[in-house]
Amino acid sequence: MRIVAGEWGGRRIAAPPGRETRPTTDRVREAWMSAVSDFLPGARVLDLFAGSGALGLEALSRGAEHAVFVENGAPALRVLRDNLVALGAGARADIVKADALRYAAALPRDAFDVVFADPPYAQGLAAALVDAFIAVPFAALLCIEHGRGDVLPATDGARTRRYGDTCLTFIPAPE
Repeated sequence: MRIVAGEWGGRRIAAPPGRETRPTTDRVREAWMSAVSDFLPGARVLDLFAGSGALGLEALSRGAEHAVFVENGAPALRVLRDNLVALGAGARADIVKADALRYAAALPRDAFDVVFADPPYAQGLAAALVDAFIAVPFAALLCIEHGRGDVLPATDGARTRRYGDTCLTFIPAPE
């Protein structure tokens, strides 16, 4: 895997071993970052189900001020820490070992500018995260990667882009 653009564009990052983590492809990550590019300069970013940290690192590379990475898998946490060190991103990032849904559900309103989430597909986690966001909009924009078959709760202003079996849904906070 590599950082697609920005300060660290072209730099390689590691992915966690095994099949428990499904890294977002460069193509989908590029589309994702292009869709949120106006939100990134100076942003406070949250990367839920962080895995390698590719989404938060890509956001930092493109001008986000700070990123919080939430992950609970030990192999992914090791790779995430190594990726932060390799890019020299430690001063602009925090890692939280926690269940991503519990972490998100405890956040106050407007805690972040942009939230990226890439939960495991077909387990209801994407829908549960949207429900938590509807209850307390903890960011200006929630961005979720999910499988084509995952059904998310209806929200005003949400838009979904499809890339094969992968979907990206963007949900603005209600006004």
